[in-house]
Amino acid sequence: MNTYWLEHAWLGDRVADGVLVDLVPPDAPGPVPLDEELGDGATAPVPPGHLLAVRTGVPAPPPGAVRLPGLTLPGLANAHSHAFHRALRATAQVGSGTFWTWRETMYRCAAALTPDSYHALARAVYAEMALAGITAVGEFHYLHHQPDGRPYDNPNAMGEALIAAAADAGIRLTLLDTAYLSSGFGAEPDRHQRRFSDTTADAWAERASLLRGDSHTLIGAAVHSVRAVPADQLATVAAFARHRGAPLHVHLSEQRAENEACLAATGRTPTRLLADHGVLSPRTTGVHNTHLTDEDIALIGASGTGTCVCPTTERDLADGIGPAPRLQRAGSPLSLGSDSHAVIDLFEEARALELDERLRTRTRGHWTAAALLRAATADGHAALGRPEAGTLAPGAPADLTTLALDTVRTAGAPPALGGETAVFAASAADVTHVLVGGRVIVRDGVHVRLPETGRALAEAVAAVRDGGGR
Repeated sequence: MNTYWLEHAWLGDRVADGVLVDLVPPDAPGPVPLDEELGDGATAPVPPGHLLAVRTGVPAPPPGAVRLPGLTLPGLANAHSHAFHRALRATAQVGSGTFWTWRETMYRCAAALTPDSYHALARAVYAEMALAGITAVGEFHYLHHQPDGRPYDNPNAMGEALIAAAADAGIRLTLLDTAYLSSGFGAEPDRHQRRFSDTTADAWAERASLLRGDSHTLIGAAVHSVRAVPADQLATVAAFARHRGAPLHVHLSEQRAENEACLAATGRTPTRLLADHGVLSPRTTGVHNTHLTDEDIALIGASGTGTCVCPTTERDLADGIGPAPRLQRAGSPLSLGSDSHAVIDLFEEARALELDERLRTRTRGHWTAAALLRAATADGHAALGRPEAGTLAPGAPADLTTLALDTVRTAGAPPALGGETAVFAASAADVTHVLVGGRVIVRDGVHVRLPETGRALAEAVAAVRDGGGR
């Protein structure tokens, strides 16, 4: 048994002082019986790498316990990532333009990647996420084939590069293998998009079905957007996810131009189109959900479809501010993503959700710190197919993120306001320790597997800009 003493811990709705957690070691030979009885009187075995016991009110660390000073949270969940977009940071900030001109820069980056260069870049990006306290990521993956559209000898070479990268960086991955078949409402993929396309949803499903998960990897699915998957093939993607009980994500109404094109092509809004073809469900997450009608909001909420908001990307691309409060009230759980990785900082994403809404409405207090932390933890993990994660409780995965409370950003507030400090003052730079499945991934602010993460990022980005090593 491994034991950690948490100086302060976030227990979902409050900060507790002096919390002792026991966890089953990740290399234990098998499950260990849970100390506490469940509601039905039975005991549940706890697998390796999970929390066995959580005890509050322990004033000092007992002998043998590892001390974690500061505030320990459940590991954060980044529900929407395009790992290769990290190579665009700063480069995409030169000049002006729109989402659509930014997309041309993104296409040039995508064309340069090979399985090897993608692995190197993603490994460094996922290490950067770990340093930011992120223990699980949803990778919205559509770089499937060679730049000319021909499959690799291994048709999932690019997806497997991402799986290996996450394993190397030590974080959990939900690989959201993405159907991307059209350049817009039935049009053939353009030259930039050929490597994205499997030509049909059936061919996409055949290839995606070859992917295999493991203890740290789940295989999910995604519809890139209503413009990229013809309406008569949406049901195929939805059925793939439904039959596997897998999460299904979709870019939804990020841009007004997409809404207008969808109405012109189908006579329906993107949300209505997805609803009519069985895409909306409690396993589904709409990413962005920015430009919605009242009917759209009702459809999303009534179906239990989640909403992943990515404020730092949405403001970077001038997408707009979506109706997140109305969506949540309608029944749509909120999660957070760093998307294009303009920054990788889930505290900033959580804070921006509230602060952007304050700018839009000129009122304060739309979400509490507890609600925003839930979006960054439990609801984010649920969106990635891990509903058991995102809590410090017996039986949950031993995924922990510790935040220093004595930095120039976090010092001064009482520990009881640790939730408010985390959301409204802290940054990724204040993360000191991270455990994933009971394994230490970050110690004293350094990634233990990739200690020179900045150098690894610089080299990987340079390789992509120089042509991906081809």
